[in-house]
Amino acid sequence: MSHNTIASIYEAKLIAWARALPTPLKVAVENEEYTPVDGATYLKAITLPGDTASNTLAGDHKLFTGVFQVSIVTPAGKYRGTAGALADQIAALFPLYERNTKGALTVVTMTPVDQGPGIPDDTTYTVPVSFAYRADTN
Repeated sequence: MSHNTIASIYEAKLIAWARALPTPLKVAVENEEYTPVDGATYLKAITLPGDTASNTLAGDHKLFTGVFQVSIVTPAGKYRGTAGALADQIAALFPLYERNTKGALTVVTMTPVDQGPGIPDDTTYTVPVSFAYRADTN
């Protein structure tokens, strides 16, 4: 049980949602080779693990915390409409205090999905959205 399991939980949920959209989106995950098509909108998912801690002297507890971030990458020069709409949908996909389980690990969304500032580039406009997570194991 680890941050890798947590990443797989959130990535699977995001990928399933993105595939089910009327116009499916590619989700690029960490360490995946992906060359985007010019003018395409896609998502990049990354897990930013925090420190792993233990809240017991016996060491029988582990606390995993971190941040799950999705970067919404859209073509440049088209305002922020597409990215903003996708950010709202991603916020609805990961509601506050939702519990997701894989095997014996349950991870909880600890903060609302927060939209960061847009990042303009020559050919893309990226809007990051993220939330904090927590998982406790015994």
